[in-house]
Amino acid sequence: MAKLARDVMTPDPACCTPNTTLDEVAKLMAQNDCGEIPVVDPGDQIIGVVTDRDIVCRVVAAGKNPMAYTAETCMSGPVVTVRADAPLDDVVATMEKHQIRRVPVVDDRDSCVGIISQADVSWTGGTREVARLVREISRDTGRESR
Repeated sequence: MAKLARDVMTPDPACCTPNTTLDEVAKLMAQNDCGEIPVVDPGDQIIGVVTDRDIVCRVVAAGKNPMAYTAETCMSGPVVTVRADAPLDDVVATMEKHQIRRVPVVDDRDSCVGIISQADVSWTGGTREVARLVREISRDTGRESR
């Protein structure tokens, strides 16, 4: 039986609000050993994501103080998501198409219920599938990666 997104996702990922300061977002990343925090609105809908790279490249490298900026000022969007019942092959295809290393998983109300990373796929996917994913995500398109 084919694996679904819900079978490989990390459930209930740490999320933040648009008003969460970036130092708090970084603490969430450290506490949860992750590199991406979904930004959700009061209805639990994902409106963006903040990656460790977003904080470093957009704030720290620019000489800005992360305590003075919020997730909303640094987040990437629009967010690519997958449904919890999506087949793993579709999840991998989505990650390849958009060249993303992590993808939030949503339920039928578009609420964030999980997140799938490249590492999650590597633990469950076949060798050929994982190699293809890494190659496609890492392909140089001249744009900033997430």
